[in-house]
Amino acid sequence: MTFQWTAVAAFLYAEIVILLLLCIPIISPQRWQKVFGIPIWNKITNYWNKAFLTIIVLLIVLFLDAVREVRKYSNIHLSEKTTHASPNAFDHIQMKLFRSQRNLYISGFSLFLWLVLRRMISLITLLAREMGAQAALEMQIADTSEVAKKYLEENEKLQQILKEKTNCDSADMADATSVKLKQEVEDLKEELNKKTSALKKSTNEMTAVKKKCEDLRKEYDHLTKEHKRMLGCASEKHNKKTL
Repeated sequence: MTFQWTAVAAFLYAEIVILLLLCIPIISPQRWQKVFGIPIWNKITNYWNKAFLTIIVLLIVLFLDAVREVRKYSNIHLSEKTTHASPNAFDHIQMKLFRSQRNLYISGFSLFLWLVLRRMISLITLLAREMGAQAALEMQIADTSEVAKKYLEENEKLQQILKEKTNCDSADMADATSVKLKQEVEDLKEELNKKTSALKKSTNEMTAVKKKCEDLRKEYDHLTKEHKRMLGCASEKHNKKTL
């Protein structure tokens, strides 16, 4: 195996390991967000898009080159088989065909997993942000609820005091104070309803992101099964050609 295909194979193995780590259910998206927030990753982020496109172009070039080699040696293999060439030449062509097919699978899988890895990292980052926003919103709603409860208790105490003061000369002022307190309570209730609506919206968005992740996993499993099926068909065709 030449240096370039050795590098592609190592890159493929690294992609498989990273994807397996990302699929571990014990590690939550927020933990991955902390890992992605390490300062060294922040420096790499500036060059991430350029590196991603560069690797995509290189893998596409290698994939097309592997396709060309497979077609080339497949035609030579058929011509050698029909002309009844020497066994050594036939074995040499068959070895070249096997290597070109191997390179085709390596480059194809590397390209596919590179796209899946990019999509999975973006979804994990998005999910971690949504979970963090939801946790902050829940804390804010809890604080608002406590403040509203406190105001309600104070309002009840003030109303009780106002009822006990039967000889108070400023009845109008007491009514105005009671109306003001009621207005404050209504404002707090309205704010609490807004926070509750925002929490429901955030929960729905997080559910949608989880659904997207599940759809991506199902699509990845489907593509993997389809590739295995195509690989089996290709192996059967190769065996038939060899026979």
